[in-house]
Amino acid sequence: MTVVRVTVDDPRVEPLLRELAHEYSTRYGRAADGELNRYPAEEFAAPHGELLLLLEGGEPVAGGAYRRYDERTAELKRIWTHSGHRRRGLARRVVAELERSAAERGYRRIHLTTGPRQPEARGLYLATGYTPLFDVSADPETIGPLPFEKGL
Repeated sequence: MTVVRVTVDDPRVEPLLRELAHEYSTRYGRAADGELNRYPAEEFAAPHGELLLLLEGGEPVAGGAYRRYDERTAELKRIWTHSGHRRRGLARRVVAELERSAAERGYRRIHLTTGPRQPEARGLYLATGYTPLFDVSADPETIGPLPFEKGL
């Protein structure tokens, strides 16, 4: 498994964007339109952000990014595992790589949100030490985006 830092226009990012667009539209319908274009590509590039992919045999199998949320905080975005490679712990590795990179860049905290219809993501963040900033016993549909944080 190889970790590569890339830019949004790298052709190897295409599966990440395509599959995330499909996931978002399947789970949220028209409400998901524009989510992948919400932030300019440069927000996921040095010096304040990063986009990385995990490659296996030269092919992208997982990836994710962070952007500057504020001077001390990075915001995780676009955490993805290829549909043919799930249940292998790849998302955990992506999150760990992003946390390490953010800490190296001087960030002291991670912030993120995930959608209420993404129980796998909610489980990932709880399992990797993130603190939920919402009532975990409430119906996620009544909350909206589910915020989490973690100190680095």
